[in-house]
Amino acid sequence: MYKRIRDLREDRDFLQKDLAAYLNCTQVCYSHYETGTRDIPTGVLIRLAAFYGTSIDYLLGVTDDPRPYPRTQHGR
Repeated sequence: MYKRIRDLREDRDFLQKDLAAYLNCTQVCYSHYETGTRDIPTGVLIRLAAFYGTSIDYLLGVTDDPRPYPRTQHGR
């Protein structure tokens, strides 16, 4: 997972400070996410998936398909 979020960031030419600003955390905090020193909270995973237009499963390495899941309406 940690390599995947780093690769996504680097592929889009963002700096850690750019993602840190988007996530409202420090660059050091974001760096810890990428190195695996700090667990990534669920809310941060959700925001990263939305930012990159992918699924949380892709970020976590559950799937290699980077496409986001289709949105569905609850209760249908």
